[in-house]
Amino acid sequence: MPSKSAGIIAYRKRRAIEILLVHPGGPFWRNKDLGAWSIPKGEYADEDDAEAAARREFSEELGFELSVPLSALGEVKQRGGKVVTAFAAELDIDVRSIRSNTFEMEWPPRSGKRQVFPEVDRAEWFTLEEAQEKINAGQRPLLDRLAQLAGGE
Repeated sequence: MPSKSAGIIAYRKRRAIEILLVHPGGPFWRNKDLGAWSIPKGEYADEDDAEAAARREFSEELGFELSVPLSALGEVKQRGGKVVTAFAAELDIDVRSIRSNTFEMEWPPRSGKRQVFPEVDRAEWFTLEEAQEKINAGQRPLLDRLAQLAGGE
């Protein structure tokens, strides 16, 4: 059975709609850009509530507790088979103040040395057009759904 993730697309309305995306931390992603960005999301178990999981992951990856209402954007399936359930939230946060949780892994490989990396190394606001280029290809349909919901371009 494919793994399941739940996440939140934060957006704000400026001259155009802007989308908050996160860049994964760790050495594998360090020099990757186009297609590497994602909505803040994380895995959850079958018995867990998707919205509660999305709120938890947003908090873990960005350091912000969300109290605003969420709008369901449905599911998408990523290339590896993971099913992502997404929600939208209109809000504005300062990306310079994000505080991500961390993970530990052996790095460099087979070195016996363990290092700690942030789960998210940065977050940025993008226009819908920019976000379409940056986001993981499997999540692109979520941007179209958000544009319809928010009355975007």
